[in-house]
Amino acid sequence: MIDMSLRYDDVLGPLREAYDARASWRDALTKEPWKLAERQAFRNRLAPGARLLEIGAGTGQDGVYFQQEGFAVVATDLSPAMVEHCRAKGIEAHVMDFLHLDFPADSFDAVFAMNCLLHVPNHDLPAVLAAIRTVLRPGGLFFVGVYGGNESAEGPKSDDEHGPPRFFSWRTDEQLLGFATAWFDVVDFHSIGVGRGHRFQSLTLRRPGLLGSRAEDAQ
Repeated sequence: MIDMSLRYDDVLGPLREAYDARASWRDALTKEPWKLAERQAFRNRLAPGARLLEIGAGTGQDGVYFQQEGFAVVATDLSPAMVEHCRAKGIEAHVMDFLHLDFPADSFDAVFAMNCLLHVPNHDLPAVLAAIRTVLRPGGLFFVGVYGGNESAEGPKSDDEHGPPRFFSWRTDEQLLGFATAWFDVVDFHSIGVGRGHRFQSLTLRRPGLLGSRAEDAQ
């Protein structure tokens, strides 16, 4: 069931507390092979030396990868503890939430968002996507990866290993694409079965090259 009264500002505090408390634990995790493949596929779409913004960057494992691949990486996360882990890895990192991306318009060639937009209530997702579009240059690429696809539901995860329990928004494929196509062109969409009944929704988007126009198909 969807609770449309939930707002992003309401979930930020518990999310920050949960991720601050588990930052070191999360930094020690090993990424699953399918996540590495998704990351590699997005990397292969980027022009050499692209300026990349990672939002919801966690401890910077993906940011380090992109930096080592020759991209100019800037990371953001709402958790100060996560941001400190990013900085310790040599990544420029800032404490920011998705509605307060304090960068000039058209600052980045690409945006990478792995398993973070599922913490945004549906009510505020359009505003978050608009904020991301603003900092992405026309023609720039945006990767969104989230869990979902089977049903629509919003709320804390009752069996969450984090404390306090984190808020999640699970979206059907149709819902996710509906939100995305209001602001971006779809380059690729596919889903991956990742076990325990979960599906991962992988979406690569492009900001239209001109305001009001539709971008060309994927390269």
